[in-house]
Amino acid sequence: MDNPPLPPADEDSTLTANALKAMAHPVRWRILCTLGNRELSVGEIVEKIGTSQSNISQHLEQLRDKHIVTSRKEANRIYYRIRNDQLLTLIGTMRRVLCPANLDE
Repeated sequence: MDNPPLPPADEDSTLTANALKAMAHPVRWRILCTLGNRELSVGEIVEKIGTSQSNISQHLEQLRDKHIVTSRKEANRIYYRIRNDQLLTLIGTMRRVLCPANLDE
């Protein structure tokens, strides 16, 4: 009889739970779908999603606080990307099933 797989480490479980909580909001989910495996500036995200910069910035801050995305500043622009490969895999799988195709354009 095979042994059942071990549960993930606490840190991985917390990261996953935080990611899923963050994804539960429609605007944050659209941000993550828009980012995918790319790095985009706040302006590019605003352009693709079609809401205000302040709204997008607030949601990006929440995603950053939950360690879902990371950012870097270049001149007067801030660029965001999904933080790690595990989240990319999770979000990528969910994107293929749930994200509208036009977010990749």
